[in-house]
Amino acid sequence: MTTPPPTRDTTKPLLDTEELRLDIPERLARQIAFIAETDRLKAVLRLSPLLSADRRENDAEHSWHLALMVLLLAEYANEPINVERTLRLVLVHDLVEIYAGDTCLFDDAARQTQAERERAAAQRLFALLPADQEAEFHALWDEFEERRTPEAKFAKALDRFQPLLLNAGNEGGTWRAPDVTHPRVHERTSVIDQGSHTLWDCTEQLLAAGVREGWLKNG
Repeated sequence: MTTPPPTRDTTKPLLDTEELRLDIPERLARQIAFIAETDRLKAVLRLSPLLSADRRENDAEHSWHLALMVLLLAEYANEPINVERTLRLVLVHDLVEIYAGDTCLFDDAARQTQAERERAAAQRLFALLPADQEAEFHALWDEFEERRTPEAKFAKALDRFQPLLLNAGNEGGTWRAPDVTHPRVHERTSVIDQGSHTLWDCTEQLLAAGVREGWLKNG
């Protein structure tokens, strides 16, 4: 299942500095336009249920949670990481879902078009920025997707690990879906091991607990 982007018209800017007749530099106007557009991320719902409220998590909350996890868990990365760069990666990685929507980890049909949809979204969204920042943000997004640096591997590990914590605290959460089994979750989250052996060990224990408690089917 792909969670669609918000239904509000995405062809119109959320904040038009020209319409407001603001006398500001063009660079600042473009940056403000981008900041306003990223407000749409708060309306993109994920499937993961919150621990603190009876509703689903949105993409902005997910990104914030990952940023906090970078600060807390950097010591568990397999290789030394630049914390500031890793923070940039986790804050940028899901911005494309403003236009592409959130793609469920277990939706095989949607995952076939995910890369194409997200590349198009990245081109469209980052083009709002001044040229130097457009290049910077696109490079960060590419780095996260390619997972070739220690920072990107750890950022991706956290991206997979965080929903596991929400599911474990919600008596299974999305694990209770009919087509979700221990082998599928184990395979789809195994990328965690590339970024952190410690968090992967914790993941395997969480999944085992899910099976033991009856929240996750064992095959």
